[in-house]
Amino acid sequence: MTSQQDLAVRFRELHVPGTPLALANAWDAASARVVAATGAPAVATTSAGVAWGLGAADGDRLDRDSALELIRRVVGVVDVPVTADIESGFAADPDGVERTVAAVLDAGAVGINIEDGIRDPAEHAERIAAARRAADAAGVPLYINARTDVFLFGLGAPEDRLAETLSRAERYLAAGATGIFVPGVTAPETVAVLARDIAAPLNILVGPGAPTVGELAALGVARVSLGSAVAEAAYGLVRRAAEELAASGTYTSVAQAIDYGELNKLMSL
Repeated sequence: MTSQQDLAVRFRELHVPGTPLALANAWDAASARVVAATGAPAVATTSAGVAWGLGAADGDRLDRDSALELIRRVVGVVDVPVTADIESGFAADPDGVERTVAAVLDAGAVGINIEDGIRDPAEHAERIAAARRAADAAGVPLYINARTDVFLFGLGAPEDRLAETLSRAERYLAAGATGIFVPGVTAPETVAVLARDIAAPLNILVGPGAPTVGELAALGVARVSLGSAVAEAAYGLVRRAAEELAASGTYTSVAQAIDYGELNKLMSL
């Protein structure tokens, strides 16, 4: 069995600017197994998908224990490194974040996403430092993917957002982050500047209309994530199937499903 430390090192090594790690984010044990079965070198969870699957809204609405149990289940069904999206840390203060991350590591994950949202950058840096303390205490080289939401939430004047993102990235890296996640931006000229000026692997959130993985690779991106998009698509299928069934009594919406036998066999591994 591969040790958690070895998985952590392997996961860190997957972040190569110009050869990005492409992640189709999972939200439960089944989706994690499906992703891993495609040959994916790692599995990442989406906090939104996890929350929705457990009947809660995204945005610090899910309780920590439920999130931790889900992480443990995902880790338990795949052999590849798992990185967990922990929203802003499932805690009110840095000490609480440290306890959260210690529990995430105990669940077997080797990476985390932690987001700043509208929180003051200095306060968020303290939360990142707390996460690093937990990892150091556990002896695991945890990959801390520090998410900054300047572009995603449209914080500040448009002309100031790039500089603010770069400033936050520098602060978060000094606090112990391993990489920087900048959702909400896919414009090639902006991505190129971020990749050039952030002294760590850059993660970009993608979806329909975004540059391809190959195009982002050419810009120096080291990680590409679908985030909640896969879960959104899955729930979109649920709605289309239900609407079709009710409206016309037909079933074409589910024609491209994974075969029952194949999926059941996958869950029996």
